[in-house]
Amino acid sequence: MDFNGYVHGVETANQDKQHKPFGGVVPEIAGRNHTDNILPLIEKLLNKTNCGWDDLDGLVVTNRPGLVGSLLVGVITVKTLALALNKPFVAVNHLEGHLLAPFLKDEDFAPPKDFAYPFVALAVSGGHSHLYNVLGLGKYKILGKTLDDAAGEAFDKFAKLLGLGFPGGVKIDQKSKEGNHQAIKFPIGLEKSEDFNFSFSGLKSFAQRYVENLSAEDVENKLNDLCASYQEAIVDALMLKLNKAVEFLNAERAVITGGVSANSRLRARAEEWAQKKGIQIVVPPIRYCTDNAAMIGYVGIQKLNSGLRSDFNEGPSSNVYDEDFLN
Repeated sequence: MDFNGYVHGVETANQDKQHKPFGGVVPEIAGRNHTDNILPLIEKLLNKTNCGWDDLDGLVVTNRPGLVGSLLVGVITVKTLALALNKPFVAVNHLEGHLLAPFLKDEDFAPPKDFAYPFVALAVSGGHSHLYNVLGLGKYKILGKTLDDAAGEAFDKFAKLLGLGFPGGVKIDQKSKEGNHQAIKFPIGLEKSEDFNFSFSGLKSFAQRYVENLSAEDVENKLNDLCASYQEAIVDALMLKLNKAVEFLNAERAVITGGVSANSRLRARAEEWAQKKGIQIVVPPIRYCTDNAAMIGYVGIQKLNSGLRSDFNEGPSSNVYDEDFLN
């Protein structure tokens, strides 16, 4: 990647098959797979892009927040390489990567030429459902967040309830395309609250009771409608609070990012909303919405260009730092 955010290459080691039997990510398995894959993956990317170690100006790694075992593998690997190569390194917040993913570019994608700070960002994934006011590099104010479960988790749990398997969000999205999203009235979390927070625990509980009262035959017959209606309730909640934040800040730009932003219904609703409101909306392509190294690299490059460096005492953290976000 260059300093303008142009991605020359990215490689990913997918672990869905290893975690599928458990219906979710198992931390110990994730850490072991990272250990096995990280160095071969780096070498593969260097060969693919005809890049040598001497061509690198620095190294970047995400060290927070997340599963400490997996983060530890990346942090130790990058610090070791940086020391051996006498290169600077930067440890960045994983969430910051998602927030700046819309700035990435490649031969098939680029944000609008006038896309810039500030913007409202809806970051939704398996572990996070947050709204941010993004003012600039390193200047992020949290407007709202989930009070319980994240949107991605809500998708996964419902898919497991229906026997669709893991990852749940993709399965529900696929089934929803053949269903009626108005067939069942699922509750919209915090629909009448004046804040920007989310809640999906009530939706999950309601959906579980609803499905448990159906016969196996009814579930099979209504499967597409169940998925479409449940998905619609999640999308309704996300778009409701995004719209509220944009109106509150009188914002002209908005971003939707994170793994759940790959959802086709959310993307379609966001495009319709933006056209109606006259808002510039940027949703990165799916390859930059789900977890990827390119978004982390972009943040790191911006920080390196700003003169920022991480100390070699830097370690992994399951939580964000106090200084990561504005008060």
